[in-house]
Amino acid sequence: MRVAAALKAKGGDEFAKPGSIIEIKFVKGESLSLTASRLLALMILTAGGDAWEDRPHRIRKADIRRGHKGNERITDMLQELHRTLFAVDDKSWRGKKATLLFSLISRSKEETDEEGGETGWIEWEFTPDARKLIQASETYAVLNRQAVLGFRSNYALKLYELGALRLHRRQATWRGDMQALRAALGIPPDVYTDFAQLRRKVLEKAKSEIDQLAHFRVEWREIRQGRTVTEIEFRFEPKGAPEVLETVDELDRHSAGRQARRDGAVESVTVGQGAIPASRGAVSAKKLSEATFPVGTLRFGHDDLLEIGRKHGGGWDVDLIANGFREHMGERLEKLRGAKLIAAWKGFCEGWFNRRGRP
Repeated sequence: MRVAAALKAKGGDEFAKPGSIIEIKFVKGESLSLTASRLLALMILTAGGDAWEDRPHRIRKADIRRGHKGNERITDMLQELHRTLFAVDDKSWRGKKATLLFSLISRSKEETDEEGGETGWIEWEFTPDARKLIQASETYAVLNRQAVLGFRSNYALKLYELGALRLHRRQATWRGDMQALRAALGIPPDVYTDFAQLRRKVLEKAKSEIDQLAHFRVEWREIRQGRTVTEIEFRFEPKGAPEVLETVDELDRHSAGRQARRDGAVESVTVGQGAIPASRGAVSAKKLSEATFPVGTLRFGHDDLLEIGRKHGGGWDVDLIANGFREHMGERLEKLRGAKLIAAWKGFCEGWFNRRGRP
């Protein structure tokens, strides 16, 4: 909750989601739709460090619908969150192993009397069990709002959250059998029963979206008994600085054409009777700074860059990492400004730690 409060105060697109909520189990046969999963992420982003408190939280409908004129989807998403049950391991009153079933939100209000459809709000409260789970969580994932809203596969979104939760652990992996995989990604038991189909429809599609939109890459290994796949192991690796810049560019672009870019198709725009390649997208309007990366030490006058190095560099000397960053980027470093500079520096620090471990 302290991290969530700090990220909310800082502003920007990053927010913290408790690991306990990411790893929560759905009741067998149930899972949230992609739109409901996005709404839940926005609720957690909005609540920030106050998510554990017994109080209502509020968000504008305009911040949810993302350009859609109608609010019918919001009503459907709220109702889905109300009726979806989650399960966690618990103890009974006798101290025996038990399964606790509960919902995440206890009540909600949706304004229906709106002026022009632009002033509507929704209000909700998390259930006592959800607040307890959020408050007790000792792990968290830092997610990107644009990435969360950009995914078109619910399975990709779930795998993205699992990867972000494990990215900075000593072993950035997740391993489980087929039952655990279905539970983690919310895959119904009667869907994709053939593994070849599950690989094609779920794993490959999720990987392509994550590799395009996330600040890390995902690979997996199939563990077999004979010819049967019995377990899956996912490995999550931070992207290098150039790849992070491509991801920032992609998140700044409109979602139209994203599938074609992911598949490597050429985009073009018609000008007169000819065509020219489409540009790689405009630089984000949210400039964090107009300055270039400093030449000397980061310890004086560059608190933001220093903080990123200390937080994501795994305990290595920040100036040592900075020298490696300058050497790695070369002439490209002179062109970096604002959000792209921050993203590239953060990605390089994560990669430095991932490759070398702790000093």
